[in-house]
Amino acid sequence: QVQLVESGGRLVQAGDSLRLSCEASGRTINSFSMGWFRRTPGKEREFVAALKWSGGSTLYADSVKGRFTISRDNAQNTDYLQMNSLRPEDTGVYYCAADSKTYLPLTSAQERYTYWGQGTQVTVSS
Repeated sequence: QVQLVESGGRLVQAGDSLRLSCEASGRTINSFSMGWFRRTPGKEREFVAALKWSGGSTLYADSVKGRFTISRDNAQNTDYLQMNSLRPEDTGVYYCAADSKTYLPLTSAQERYTYWGQGTQVTVSS
C-alpha cells in the first residue's frame, strides 16, 4: 500500500508562485509514475501534470503548460508541483496520485492512478 500526503496549499495572490509537495509512505514510489489533479469550483476533477519515475518524461494539461512544473525527489519519496503565474481559475483542491503501471505511457486518465492523496486547497485571489 502507498499513502500519499499533499501539502503546501494556501491562499495566494494572482501572479504568485506556490510549490505543492506530495510525500509517499508505506512503499517506495521510485518506480511509479506520479500525477497531479485538481478539482476546481463547479468542475469535475481534472488532470494537471504527470511525471515518469525516471523524471525524463512529463505530461501537462494545456491550461498549465509553461506555468507549472512537476518534479520528484526519489531519495525523499516526494513529488512536487511548482506553480508559477497563478490565476484565480487555478483555485481548487489539488491531489497527487500514483500509477504503478509504469510499463505504460504517461496518462491523464484518472482511472490509471491507483493511489490518491486527500488533497490540499489552493486559493488564488484576484
